[in-house]
Amino acid sequence: MHILITGGTGLIGRHLIPRLQQLGHQISVVTRDVVSAREKLGENVAFWSGLAQQSNLDIIDAVINLAGEPIADKRWTEPHKQQLCESRWQITEQIASLINASTTPPSVLISGSATGFYGNTGDLVLTEEDQGQDEFTHQLCARWEQLALTAESERTRVCLLRTGVVLAPEGGALSKMKLPFKLGIGGPIGSGKQYMPWIHIDDMLNAILWLLDHQDLRGPFNMVAPYAVRNEQFAATLGQVMHRPAFMRTPASAIKLMMGESSVLVLGGQHVLPKRLEASGFSFRWYDLQQALQDVVKH
Repeated sequence: MHILITGGTGLIGRHLIPRLQQLGHQISVVTRDVVSAREKLGENVAFWSGLAQQSNLDIIDAVINLAGEPIADKRWTEPHKQQLCESRWQITEQIASLINASTTPPSVLISGSATGFYGNTGDLVLTEEDQGQDEFTHQLCARWEQLALTAESERTRVCLLRTGVVLAPEGGALSKMKLPFKLGIGGPIGSGKQYMPWIHIDDMLNAILWLLDHQDLRGPFNMVAPYAVRNEQFAATLGQVMHRPAFMRTPASAIKLMMGESSVLVLGGQHVLPKRLEASGFSFRWYDLQQALQDVVKH
């Protein structure tokens, strides 16, 4: 297959592209910085400097849309919130328009979203059937998903990736979480009672490939391990795996002072289950948090 990918230099994209190449797929990546992308992804990838020059996607068999500015790197000022939205919405709208303009459109659009779709929902157990709370992360993800779904037709199915915290050896949220533990000051954040939906990078990639290959699958999928954990359990397990203490609790007030509105990303949470993935027959390899962390930390 000829697969077009956005966000190819991000955490998931960097791991996904070699897997797709091993399977014999031809990869094209949309990027604003071709030189930097080539350094990260190698010469065996075709690079598109944008989508504006395209009139359709007739030559593409599948699209995997992972683009978007990192959501937790800066305080949520109004301009930054707009940037977070536009970095996701604009390219998704472009992709959907090109698919709809195609005579032989891609057979599938696999498009990013996040468990933030549900908002801060406490202890409620959530599946894909549940609606989100009306707050910023829900508004961002709901519009993102709506734009992707405009590409859906009898010839193109759309799968939505409601992704939790992706555990990988390098990069992503875990790289930031590990630092205080290395310094001996790791521990729970706030009350520690908030749920943290997580997924091992291997399962994330395998699930994307599963959605790519199974032509009967469409709609939203919670990309999370089957067993959600609370923040305090995550901290204790990470400390154990890293052989470091995990008792230095960071007060919620300090997090709010440092992060402002975006503090909800770490002080809030969702108890999300991958109901539709498991119902489709997908099997997780990494469902035990300790084993998952041991695997990624040792690398």
